[in-house]
Amino acid sequence: MAEIDSTNYEKFRTRNPIVVGLIDRFYETLRSLVESIHPESVLDAGCGEGETVARLADCLPPRLAAIDARDDCVAFIKHRFPHMEASRQSVYQLTFPDGAYDLVLCLEVLEHLDQPGAALAELSRVSGGDLLLSVPHEPWFRLGSLLRGKYLRSFGNHPEHVQHWNRDSFGDFLASKVQVVSVATAFPWLIAHCRPRPASG
Repeated sequence: MAEIDSTNYEKFRTRNPIVVGLIDRFYETLRSLVESIHPESVLDAGCGEGETVARLADCLPPRLAAIDARDDCVAFIKHRFPHMEASRQSVYQLTFPDGAYDLVLCLEVLEHLDQPGAALAELSRVSGGDLLLSVPHEPWFRLGSLLRGKYLRSFGNHPEHVQHWNRDSFGDFLASKVQVVSVATAFPWLIAHCRPRPASG
């Protein structure tokens, strides 16, 4: 398999049993939500190294696409899943038409963005029905990093995280752009199920 330099990819390869358990529970929660939606098409926006596709392959439809802003991630996921459509794109300006995918996934992406509202509006535009969005649940995510001895100089904050939400503030942020169906906790993450707002007029 192609090589990739990513702390995110290393996270999924950890042997720490606590971290493994937390990640497994995150994907169990995500799987339950995906299965309840029964999508016929899915876009993984900010696919990273394709961990979501790998873990949920048996409940994802054949019509599956992935995008990421990093060339190495796109190359990696194309090598990992040769038959899947993958391309380098920005979540601020997707090339897909309105309502192109039944379900849009955007997992562990919004906290990295300077303009998460603009990204959410674009993700909502290409969703034909549902969105599943996840972010770190603060302050618990940072406290967990501190307990593992990570990012001590920034009090547990990952250097690439520029947005920070708790359950209430994330719900408020989402409600400004989309219809919020639910916000679930998969400690130390939040997973929101949302739908685009109906077109006015």
